[in-house]
Amino acid sequence: MAKEEAIEVEGVVQKALSNAQFTVEIQNGHLVTAYIGGKMKKFFIKILPGDFVTVALSPYDLTRGRITFRHKTAPVNVVKTA
Repeated sequence: MAKEEAIEVEGVVQKALSNAQFTVEIQNGHLVTAYIGGKMKKFFIKILPGDFVTVALSPYDLTRGRITFRHKTAPVNVVKTA
């Protein structure tokens, strides 16, 4: 049986939690608890509240995800609320 593909969504980091976890508000308004992906942790990419990120959600639990990319700037149609 093939592994299910992750669902990629974009959002804004709202709050930094302990153990490199973050609360991210995705585009449809839901809050997701996300952790930093392995390569981002390896290369010490810092994430702060207010950053625009890409989150890979598991199809099994849509309330948890993995931050896979930190965008340099937010798109024009996204308003930062930090």
